[in-house]
Amino acid sequence: MGAQAAESRWCVSIRTDTMVGMDVVVQWVETSWSKKSRGGPWAARRNAAPVGLPLPPAPYPAVHEVLIDETEDFVPRVPAPSDPASRHRPDSTGRHTQVGFDEVGDRLRVTVNLQSSAVPRVWRPPAVWLDRGQWLRWQVNYRFAFGGRGGGEWAYRLDTLNLAYGLPERRVFTGTPSTYVDERGDLW
Repeated sequence: MGAQAAESRWCVSIRTDTMVGMDVVVQWVETSWSKKSRGGPWAARRNAAPVGLPLPPAPYPAVHEVLIDETEDFVPRVPAPSDPASRHRPDSTGRHTQVGFDEVGDRLRVTVNLQSSAVPRVWRPPAVWLDRGQWLRWQVNYRFAFGGRGGGEWAYRLDTLNLAYGLPERRVFTGTPSTYVDERGDLW
C-alpha cells in the first residue's frame, strides 16, 4: 500500500497521565485498507471486521489498541507497546487524532480532535458527556494520498474509539454503546 513513509503521522494521542485515579477504559480500533478493498469480496471482508472486541483480562490496560489491516486479511491483532506498528503515542504532538477527557463530579467529558488530514467536516460534534457505567463509541474515517502530488495511491482508515466510564466487564465493547458518534464521511 505504500504507507510506510507516513507511519509517523498515523497515531492517536491519549493523555494517559490524566487517567490516574479515573475509572476509564479505552479501546482504540484502527482498520486500514487500500483501493483493493473498496468493493467486491475485499470490501465484504473489511465490512465484517469488528469495531469492538473483548478486553484482555483485568487489570485492563489504560489503552487497549487493536489494529485491523487489509494486508493481514482484516484479522484483528493487538500490537505490543514496543511494536513499530503501534499507533498509540502517549502525549505525542503533531498530526494525529487526540482524545481528551475530564472528570467533573460523577460525569466524564470526552472530546476528539481529528487528525489534520481528516476528510473535511461541515459540522463537528461537541464534547460527549458520560455517566458512570456508560460507554461511548466514536467513529471517524480518513483518506490519505501516498506517492506525491496527483499520482499517488489512496489509503483509507477507520478509527473507532470505544471508551467506558466505570470499570466494565470484558465484553462491553462488543455490545451496543450508550452513546454513538458517527463522523464517517464520504471517502469517494
